[in-house]
This record gives sequence, structure tokens and C-alpha cells, in this order.
Amino acid sequence: MTISTKRHDRVLDEPIDWRVQTPTKAGQYQDTKIDVKLVLSALWIATLIVFAYVDIFGFLRADILRGALDGKMAGGITVDQMFLVFTTVYILIPTLMVFLALVLRPRVNRIVNIVVALFYAVSIIALCIGEGWAYYLLGSAVEVVLLVAIVRTAWTWPRTQLVPSR
Repeated sequence: MTISTKRHDRVLDEPIDWRVQTPTKAGQYQDTKIDVKLVLSALWIATLIVFAYVDIFGFLRADILRGALDGKMAGGITVDQMFLVFTTVYILIPTLMVFLALVLRPRVNRIVNIVVALFYAVSIIALCIGEGWAYYLLGSAVEVVLLVAIVRTAWTWPRTQLVPSR
């Protein structure tokens, strides 16, 4: 969106900047805009770190450790090759999103981030059903907040401003 203003008998076409302009003084820190792709990639990294720590902390629980040593997971799921393949794929997707968020074209990037983040948010909420350990629920809540931030960031991706030619 542009506005036209008259100053000293000339018309200026300037994009509207809704941020409040504050005078900068010598010695103040400069605030810089961060590219949407970098924000998305950083959010995926943070999500993966929380994934990892929640899983690592799980192995400090006797019930989880005993089950893992017996080849069983919660709910009687057997740890076999198929389980480990599906678990690996489940973690590989957000791991790849760290890279894909940086290299995909904006339109595709936006759609992929929204879809993948929503899928993970729903799956994390589903995995919380019946869970009673506070660390797991807290970690899952943080994961869902990070995933919602990914959806919001991708959803509000800035559109290119067309500047009229002269």
C-alpha cells in the first residue's frame, strides 16, 4: 500500500510503515528485521530440542526404561523394526523442515509449514491423552506452542508489495 503526499510541490510515493519510528541515539542497539524463513527454521530447531529432551527425560522413568528393555512401549506397543522406522520418519520430517523452511519458495514453504506443524500439533495432543507425568505434559505444551507459532508465522507471511512504475 502506498500513500501520496505533497511536499514542496512534489509528490512522493512511499510505502506505509506501521511501525512507530523512534529516534535513534548514538550507542543504542539497532533492531533488525528477521527473515520469515529464518524464524521458521529457528522454531523447528527449538521444537526438535524440546522433542529430544522430553524423550531423553522419559528414560529416567523406571516404567519407560523397563518397558524399553523388554521391547515394549506404553500401551503395549512392541518395539520392532517397523516401530523404529515409523519413529525415525516421525522425527525426520521436522528435522528436514529446518532445512526446507530455508530453501522452499515462499508459497510452497507457507503451505508445507502450516500443514506439517498442524499435523504434529494434533499428534502431540493425541499422545498426551492418558499421560500423567507433569514433565511430559509441560514439554508437550511447549511443543504445541512452538508449532502454533510456526503456523502463525507461515500464515502471516508478508506478501510482496507492488510498486507502481513511473
